[in-house]
This record gives sequence, structure tokens and C-alpha cells, in this order.
Amino acid sequence: MIYIRKAQREDIPKITEIYNEAIMTTTATFDTQPKTIEEQNTWFEDHGTKNPIMIAELDGQVVGWGSLSKWSDRCAYTNTAEISLYIKEEHRRKGIGKKLMKRILEEGGRQGLHVVIARITEGNSVSVSLHESMGFFHIGVMKEVGVKFGRRLDVALMEKIFE
Repeated sequence: MIYIRKAQREDIPKITEIYNEAIMTTTATFDTQPKTIEEQNTWFEDHGTKNPIMIAELDGQVVGWGSLSKWSDRCAYTNTAEISLYIKEEHRRKGIGKKLMKRILEEGGRQGLHVVIARITEGNSVSVSLHESMGFFHIGVMKEVGVKFGRRLDVALMEKIFE
């Protein structure tokens, strides 16, 4: 059974482990060096109630996490966030990401967010489909903005507006 809950400080090692797996094996993030627990502690502290971090547990084990992060430090963007979602490799494509995304978007809406932005690396059709199923629409493509694993990569931008 999947259980979705707010992240606690004790979850930081598992969050870091899942994120580092994505850094080293996917283009889902443009980070290229694994994160330390100290770096992730700072990241965790930067998230307030308006920008929650949520955890997906399966049989008591953390198998994924998602967050809503400030889109910009500029004041006019106060009600805009960027979504991130990472699932352990062996648990992907089992519906966990969809449940986690649904819950984190509900929480973001309760916190007063108006817009959520997603940046999705080219070739990730599963992520695009997931975002579309949650009400995101395409707003553009940033061409060749990243380089990872020796390839120049485009990034699709998607947006969800809360009613």
C-alpha cells in the first residue's frame, strides 16, 4: 500500500539517496554531482509550508519524493512554484509518481499557489504524460540548455494553473 506524507528531517538520507540515483543515471535532473546530506539539509530548510516536500512510502520504505520549490526569489513570483518528482528506479511506472504528484499539487493549492511549472528533459514522454494527466499544459521548449552524459538537451516547459 502506498502512503503519501509530508517529509520529515529524518527522511533526508533517503531523499538524498533517491536523488543521487537520478543524478547519476538519468537526465531528469541537470545536477551532475551527487549531493551530500549537508547540502540536502540546506535544501530541506529552504522549503516552507508554501513549498512542501512529500514522501511516498511502500511497506514502510521511502520509495519516492516530490517537492514544490520557489520558482524565483523575486516577490512577484510568490505564488509560483516548480515541481520535482523522483521515484526509486525499481518502483517507477507503478502509479506511485501519479499518487505523489496528485497529493503534492493538492497541498500546493491549499498553501495558496496559483501556478506550478515543470521542466522536463527531452525524451521523457512518461513524465510529459504524467504532467498532462494532472492538468499541466505545454508552454514552450528551451533548446539545448543542458549538457549531460555528453549530449546537449532540450527542456520542455509545462504549467498548471490552479482555478
